[in-house]
Amino acid sequence: MKLEGRKIYKGTAEAEAIVTKDAISFYGGVDPDTGKVVEVGHELEGESITGKVLVFPTGKGSTVGSYTMYRMKKNNMAPAAIVNKQIDTIVAVGCIISEIPCVDKIDTTNIKTGQRLIVNGSEGTIEIID
Repeated sequence: MKLEGRKIYKGTAEAEAIVTKDAISFYGGVDPDTGKVVEVGHELEGESITGKVLVFPTGKGSTVGSYTMYRMKKNNMAPAAIVNKQIDTIVAVGCIISEIPCVDKIDTTNIKTGQRLIVNGSEGTIEIID
């Protein structure tokens, strides 16, 4: 199944999806040294997002979240790609400065954790391959 959305940042990534219905704050909600979600009570608390396609509705929190994403990239702890229902400026800037392929305007209810995805940020498409 191929889903069409909006291009946020170019590039292509193929990886396993990790999906949440909760918004994510990268500043204080994700540990940039381990790639794990640390926000207490978050649906993904304790889960690693490193090397996965992170699928979530939107971001939340401080503008420092963009720099947290950049730090994750420099630490080799960043997600392979990001897919949002409606991106916010913090996540958009984080993807751009960290060079993480990103697409939004996607109905994220069609994607399940564990599915393998191809994210094409250059075309604004998501392909579910299993």
